[in-house]
Amino acid sequence: MASVVEYKGLRAGYHCGYCDSKEGKASCGMWAHSMTVQDYQDLIDRGWRRSGKYVYKPVMNQTCCPQYTIRCRPLQFQPSKSHKKVLKKMLKFLAKGEVPKGSCEDEPMDSTMDDAVAGDFALINKLDIQCDLKTLSDDVKESLESEGKNSKKEEPHELLQSQDFVGEKLGSGEPSHSVKVHTIPKPGKGADLSKPPCRKAKEIRKERKRLKLMQQNPAEELESFQAQGHPPSLFPPKAKSNQPKSLEDLIFESLPENASHKLEVRLVPVSFEDPEFKSSFSQSFSLYVKYQVAIHQDPPDECGKTEAETPPNGPDCGYGSFHQQYWLDGKIIAVGVIDILPNCVSSVYLYYDPDYSFLSLGVYSALREIAFTRQLHEKTSQLSYYYMGFYIHSCPKMKYKGQYRPSDLLCPETYVWVPIEQCLPSLENSKYCRFNQDPEAVDEDRSTEPDRLQVFHKRAIMPYGVYKKQQKDPSEEAAVLQYASLVGQKCSERMLLFRN
Repeated sequence: MASVVEYKGLRAGYHCGYCDSKEGKASCGMWAHSMTVQDYQDLIDRGWRRSGKYVYKPVMNQTCCPQYTIRCRPLQFQPSKSHKKVLKKMLKFLAKGEVPKGSCEDEPMDSTMDDAVAGDFALINKLDIQCDLKTLSDDVKESLESEGKNSKKEEPHELLQSQDFVGEKLGSGEPSHSVKVHTIPKPGKGADLSKPPCRKAKEIRKERKRLKLMQQNPAEELESFQAQGHPPSLFPPKAKSNQPKSLEDLIFESLPENASHKLEVRLVPVSFEDPEFKSSFSQSFSLYVKYQVAIHQDPPDECGKTEAETPPNGPDCGYGSFHQQYWLDGKIIAVGVIDILPNCVSSVYLYYDPDYSFLSLGVYSALREIAFTRQLHEKTSQLSYYYMGFYIHSCPKMKYKGQYRPSDLLCPETYVWVPIEQCLPSLENSKYCRFNQDPEAVDEDRSTEPDRLQVFHKRAIMPYGVYKKQQKDPSEEAAVLQYASLVGQKCSERMLLFRN
């Protein structure tokens, strides 16, 4: 299959949910009738993003709140202190039922859906991104074909369940195979016998001195030190355990047998043909409505205005749109909508039960998705990034995404990735910035041959060079050329631009 898109053009002067400007937002958009994962990967690498089937790109030098595409590098990611606090909070809740005191603001990956088309419902209408082997790069194709031979009879989501971390599954589509999230046992009263006994500072200083002398002259100094009546070291040799815990170690801490709660994370393809998705749809939809009403103050009757679609099966290769469902004691409390693409896991949207806001589910789900990306990378080496949507430096509520380090921002002019640390000084001085410091650098994938752009017109596919000879309206040419400049040369030659 090929991607088929309908370009809608520029939309300017509408309400911004970030700064509350009544007419400051500006973006270009298109409706995706179908979309391959490779095309969407290339589009988000040019600053596009989807909300349902509507794919949009902010006009960065015009919009009131410039939205920079941000990606995290999971392979080098180390959780911060605040991230560890969220994980420990979840573990304490699961183990002992502890509910933290005070309010806790959550951080969903995207807190607004202003750019969505009216009536877009995150569950039914999520973009049915399908995998087209013909449009994937050779290395991806080879990887997918080899997996296909080994798993032809598997369900689509089962390909994503075969990668393990320390014996645990991060994303499961089967209710019988849960992802167990463990926690630290409740500490008892008195001394912890599993730890070395407390020692006086004087003894510790003597120990350090002895170790220093040992390094200089091991044999002589040891005899001399012991001759003076000092006992052999009580310090065990340094172990590797003093290294910081990995993200997986923090997520999969052990739970006591009598834990208060049980959490399962299930990975479900967005497909009504999938029994897991179909059986949990009603509960998931009710949660979505509850979230939209409580968090975004949407009227209940506005949350599901759409024509129900039945998306085809998810791709056997394991790419496409998925829901990560968080089941607490047999009830869905959160759903993370993600796209699994050739080079990344892209976070689309998160909705959760407001009654569990104290668990910081936005942060927790992001950390789980980072760990999930690392898991997928073990099997598919080119899949090594976690896309977090847009970073908006001018909006304090959206700056938290910069705390997932290391991360990069996309240059809005040359579409190269720049470490966020190099971008922040410029953003302090100006909302809109070109991050690429090379003044000679240009967009390498800019539209240079618009006549090669593919057009779908009157049930026929033709290059734009042929199509334009049939058109007399000058505005038509302007619209097509604008589309070509935004999607780039590669996508313009692969995707089919639908024109009436």
